[in-house]
Amino acid sequence: MNKGVIAMAAAGFIGTGNMGRMLVEAMIRSGALPADRITACNRTPRKAEELAEAHSGLRVVPAPEDVARLSEIVFICVRPVDVPDVVASISSVVGAHQLVVPIASPISVEDLESILPAKVALVIPSVVNRALCGATLCVYGKRATDTDIRRLESLLSPFSTPVRIEERFVRVASDLSSCGPAFLALFLQKFVDAAVAETGIDRELAGRLVSAMTLGTAKLLTAESFTFASIRERVAVPGGITALGLELLEREWNDVFVRLVRATHAKFAEDCTAMRERLNRRPR
Repeated sequence: MNKGVIAMAAAGFIGTGNMGRMLVEAMIRSGALPADRITACNRTPRKAEELAEAHSGLRVVPAPEDVARLSEIVFICVRPVDVPDVVASISSVVGAHQLVVPIASPISVEDLESILPAKVALVIPSVVNRALCGATLCVYGKRATDTDIRRLESLLSPFSTPVRIEERFVRVASDLSSCGPAFLALFLQKFVDAAVAETGIDRELAGRLVSAMTLGTAKLLTAESFTFASIRERVAVPGGITALGLELLEREWNDVFVRLVRATHAKFAEDCTAMRERLNRRPR
């Protein structure tokens, strides 16, 4: 980690809701950035004030424009529907030396570069970053320099793995990395629900078993370099119980994941169109 780069990077956060607060606290807890190098604001001021009370030195300011004036890297962590208003409010404040970083996937870096004089990057975090792990997806605009990229990724890497992707893969990568924890949690919850309903096993015990299994499987897939296929091969004996379960899942799931990806992409296309229309309606 390049300490010199981090020391120069004052980060500002417009929005301290779930994801904004998670990013702030992940940076502080991981040592990526001390609290006194962070400026924040929120539409509900009390939320930002509570964050400052929890992390001494963090500065709270009244408005997005104030965050933009005081920060080299400006993270926009508001709901997608609110991004156009934020962009309009900071467009006359940010300069060419700054990096503006929205975290909402329906936003095109090209569209933002056409509106803002600043450099632009898109970062898609994941809720698992709260545990100081997982990926953060990064898309860089044409004006972002190697120095900008190193500076941003030096803030992200202490609590995640920055993964650079092409903008055309933002949606599917977000499905896997950002939406994936929710999809996986639903599967695990259904597994626990069925176990409890069919056998009467204690729900808390079932939850602990599934959670420990999930963590262990993740470690095999990362630290131990197992593959999805090799884990199945290690567990499933031909003609055995696991093999029977796998056959049932293959048969019942069929094309459910294909339909899942198609559904998320269709919604994403709608959101992108709506976002572009709202951005274009804003005065330049």
